[in-house]
Amino acid sequence: KTGGLIVLKGNLCPDGALLKIAGLKKLEHEGPAIVFESEEACMDTIRKKKYKTGSVIVIRNEGPKGGPGMREMLGVTALIYGQGMGEKVALLTDGRFSGATRGMCIGYACPEAAAGGPIGLIEDGDIIRIDAVTGTINVNLTKNELKARRKNWSPPVVSGLAGALQKYASNVGQANMGAVTHMGNVQWEREN
Repeated sequence: KTGGLIVLKGNLCPDGALLKIAGLKKLEHEGPAIVFESEEACMDTIRKKKYKTGSVIVIRNEGPKGGPGMREMLGVTALIYGQGMGEKVALLTDGRFSGATRGMCIGYACPEAAAGGPIGLIEDGDIIRIDAVTGTINVNLTKNELKARRKNWSPPVVSGLAGALQKYASNVGQANMGAVTHMGNVQWEREN
C-alpha cells in the first residue's frame, strides 16, 4: 500500500511532514515535547543525556527560511542511537534527514517555524501524538490554545545574514513546495 516514506498531517504539520517508515519497529508514538531552537542547542542536551524515554525531541528553525538552507539533522539521530535511545524517543524537525536516518524521525515539517508554522508554537511538555498508520501528527492543544499562543509569537531573528543568503532566507518557499525562491509561476526554458 505504501513505500518507505509517508506524509503525516495534522494540527502540528498542516502542510505535511515526512517520516521514513522502512524498518520502523513501532508505528505510533506519544510523548511530551522537549523543544530546541536549533540543532546545536539540541546536541548539547543529547550529549548530556538530559532527555527521557518517550520524549518527542523538537528541533525548529532549521527549515529553508529558519536555517536558512535546511540542514541535515543526522548528527542528532546518530547521538540518540549511540546512546541506545533510538527506538525510545521521537524526533520532529522542520529541517531535513538523509536516507540513513532510522527510527521515529520526522522531518520537513510544514509550514516551518520561521514561517509561522505550528511547530513554532510548541512548548516543553506539550503532548505530541504521531500515528504512521493513520498518517497523522498532532499536538494535544485546541484550536483556541494554538490561536492564543500565536498572538504571542514572533518570527525568530536571524542575525549575520547578508547578500545572497539574506535574499534566500527572505524569498525561499516552504519544503512542501520545493523550497524554491520563485512563486511557482515561472516557466523555465529547457537547456539544450
